[in-house]
Amino acid sequence: MSQPAPLMPKATAIWLVDNTGLTFDQIANFCKLHPLEVKAIADGDASTGIKGHDPIQSGQITREEIALGESNGAHVLRLAESKYRVPEKKRKGARYTPVSRRQDKPNAILWIVRNHPEIKDAQIIRLIGTTKHTIATVRDRSHWNSTSLTPQDPVTLGLCSQLELDMEVSKSAKHRPVVAESAGQTLLPAEETTHDSHDYSNTNKDEIDVAKVFAKLKGMGEQPDY
Repeated sequence: MSQPAPLMPKATAIWLVDNTGLTFDQIANFCKLHPLEVKAIADGDASTGIKGHDPIQSGQITREEIALGESNGAHVLRLAESKYRVPEKKRKGARYTPVSRRQDKPNAILWIVRNHPEIKDAQIIRLIGTTKHTIATVRDRSHWNSTSLTPQDPVTLGLCSQLELDMEVSKSAKHRPVVAESAGQTLLPAEETTHDSHDYSNTNKDEIDVAKVFAKLKGMGEQPDY
């Protein structure tokens, strides 16, 4: 496997031509240039306006490696191992899904819609790499294969990790409206609201003589004649 070119290969080649005794072939191989291009640099035909770059100072090659190349014209120069690990660039865009598993996406969408309706379409797209149109057709049952769809966990299908799913669920839970509950207040049963503490079942209507009551009231209202 061939090694990558150094940073600023042409500027590096200019510095090596001006400051070392390496051959054109060695410089060309190290900088991934054509030997004739290196010769043109040495002749001043291809280096106008370009400032040489010191690969030793930038840590791309050691002085010992250059000295070894100068003493042996057949030696192939090698880049020095970097002391720093460059972080992997974060992937952007839709998640790639193998062709063999793409047919499982509608099943995963159906599972999410049923089990986590709070998750938004943008989150589903991020989780399993689908489209908003596909999500809409699964929701309104207009998908071409709607009758055959079966809800399946996207984690089990290998479309996302459990950690990714949990994170999206957690994000959605933060925006879920909180239902206020009355502290200690509940509706009384119908039996209690319709119950009267006075029992009229044993009251005998015949015991109340309306005429006697009115006669007594009339007698009380008459004044004595002195």
